[in-house]
Order: sequence, then structure tokens, then C-alpha cells
Amino acid sequence: MTSFKKPIPLYPVYEQLVELSDVDYPDITAALTAGNVWWLSHWQWGKQFLIYIGRNKSIHTYVRFRGEIEKFLLWAFLVKDKPIDDYRKSDILEYIDFCWKPPISWIGSSNEDRFILENSFYVSNSIWRPFRIQVPKSQIDKAVDKKKYRPSQQTLTATFSAMIAFYKFLMSEEFCYGNPAQIAKKDCRHFIVDAQIKEVKRLTVKQWQYVLDTAIEMADSDDRYERNLFIIAAMKTLFLRVSELSERENWSPVMGHFWEDENESWWLKVFGKGRKIRDITVPPDFLPFLKRYRSSRGLSGLPFQNENSTLVEKQRGNGGMTSRHLARLVQEVFDSAYKKMKEAEGEKKAQKLKEASTHTLRHTGASMEIERGRALKDLSEDLGHASMSTTDTVYVQSENKSRAESGKKRKVL
Repeated sequence: MTSFKKPIPLYPVYEQLVELSDVDYPDITAALTAGNVWWLSHWQWGKQFLIYIGRNKSIHTYVRFRGEIEKFLLWAFLVKDKPIDDYRKSDILEYIDFCWKPPISWIGSSNEDRFILENSFYVSNSIWRPFRIQVPKSQIDKAVDKKKYRPSQQTLTATFSAMIAFYKFLMSEEFCYGNPAQIAKKDCRHFIVDAQIKEVKRLTVKQWQYVLDTAIEMADSDDRYERNLFIIAAMKTLFLRVSELSERENWSPVMGHFWEDENESWWLKVFGKGRKIRDITVPPDFLPFLKRYRSSRGLSGLPFQNENSTLVEKQRGNGGMTSRHLARLVQEVFDSAYKKMKEAEGEKKAQKLKEASTHTLRHTGASMEIERGRALKDLSEDLGHASMSTTDTVYVQSENKSRAESGKKRKVL
């Protein structure tokens, strides 16, 4: 064992990892040289795998896999003290047990940057932790009991997915000759067969009305908020992920991605998950919001063919916006709508607005379409789901509503 026991971040963002220099990240170099001789080679394996993921998959896949590979290697270095190419099924299951209940010192309660620039060097952020307990927005100012941390079933699935992909890569490069993670997955005792009703994080009709009315009031009073209104309306009505509105290295959303077919039907071309381009139907009810946003920018009523104006532009500088900045603009509206609804309807009815995120808008729009009776196949294609079963599992709640109503008729006597 070594004297180096505190977990530190091992990999920066993709762009910096590709051109990473030992000199620029002294903490990584110091940590790897303080350990066993195999640490450096394992870290290099992780680097090669993550560069492959960053180059061939989406940036979101890179971020997700980086977190999982980082945790896995930190456990191998600091806890197991055993090279991962020697692992068997039992070692992987032992790691999953660790993930199920990690030490409190490995758990954070906020999303922190991994590295901080100090004196021209990237040093480890002392408050970063490999695991993070999810804290609801309404509880953000309260003390967090880290002993209550448990990974969700989705998190466990993501952990196995990353490890299995990592070992497959190592096997293809002939660093390893087996995939113990693949074998261990079916024997993981922490997986639960879930037959529970899955509640979609969506807004009610009244909550959505408060959000939309608030965004309209903000835009009517100040042109700066026309952008907020457009984003809110687009994400809910067109079922957009925040990333699909954002500027990315390999895709820049522009107004010309709105297009009209020969039947005078409007569509929006988006670059979504899995590096797939899809066309989303644009209802006539959305066009007035598009027009007023364009008008606030001095553009003509509706987009024209091959128009390269940025879809959602920065108010300062050129180009599109990042997902983080877009999320802040959505949050501005949520915060204002929450205050209005709390005053008018009470805390309980407004609570979901306090917990809402950008993805809530996508869920809300899709759920309302299901309730409207739209064909599942059409909705699934607009959402960009690879399978209709995903749409069916996530959004179809009508049978559960009927079951709940019939259940209310039961009597004690």
C-alpha cells in the first residue's frame, strides 16, 4: 500500500486530456508516481479509452464515462491495491459493494470542477469528490446526511456499462484477456427488479401555465427575456434536450435548421443523442414564439432556407450558447414562476417548480402529447427515442391514472 490515500480527479475535460502535459497537471503526476508501478500504465489505459470515447461518442458520454472510470481506478489504486487486468468476477462485485456504500470522505454534495487554475498550473480541487449525493433544489441550503447515499438503479447500470465498455476496449488493445464486468453484472445483488410505478418528472397543466405566463410577462416587460421565452417554449413544445439547443464542437444550431416542406408543414433539424440528426415536427402554435424571438433580434418573420443566423445567440459576443448558460436562463423563469404560484396557490402546489430542470420541460411536453392522444410512434420519432418501448415506459401513465381512480373507491368497512 502507499501513503497516497485521498481521492483526487484523474482526468480533465476532453479537449485538455487530448493535449495533456505532465507539467500542467502536477497533482496527477505526483499521485501516479507515489503509487505502485502499474498505476501509470492503468491511468494511460484510462486516458486512451476516454480519448476514444470523446472522439467517437458525444461529449455527454465522455463526461459520464470519465466519472465512472475515474472512480474505478481510484478504488483500484487506493482500496483494492490490485491491477485491474488481474480482476475476476468477485473483484468487480466487491467494487460494486464499495459503490453501494462509499466512505463519507469520498462523497460530495455539489457538482464541482475537478481542477482549478493556479499560477499557470491545473491543481486538484480540494472539495471535489468521486461520488455525489443528489440534493433536491428545495433542500440545497440544509445539512446533507452523506450516510444516506445510495446509488440509484440507473447509476448502477451506468457503472456497469462504463466498466464493460472499458474492458472491451482493453481487450481490443490486448491489454486484458477477459471482461469480468460483463460476467459480474448478472450476479450483482444490488440490482432490483423494479415493478413500481415510474413517476415522470413533469409539470401539471397549471404549473406549465404559470411558467409560460411568467416567461411571456418577462419578455413583454424587457426584450432581453425574449430569449428566455423562446427557449422555454421550444424545449416544452418541441421536446428538446438542452444540449440540442446548445453550441457544440461538431454542431452549431442555426435558424436555417427550421424548414418548411411542400405541404407547408414546418420541421426543425436537430443533432441529438447517439450523434444522430433527426427532424422534429413544429406545430403552427409554436410559430408565433419563433416570430417574436426573431423580431426581437431584427430578423424576418420566419427562417429562410440555408439561413445561418445562430439559433439561440449570446447577448454579448458571437456564436451560440452552452448548455450550462441555457439552463441558467430556464432557471430564471422557473424561479419567478415558483414565486408567483407559491403566492397564489400555496407552497405545495408550486413545489415541482422549485425542483424543475430543463429536462422537466421535455417530459412535460411529451406527457401532454400522450394525454392528447397522439400516436406513440409519431411522438417517439419526435423525441428521438431509439425504440417506442422507451417512450411507452417513460411517458404512458394513463393506465396508472385509471388504476388510481378505481382504487379510490375501496372502503375500509
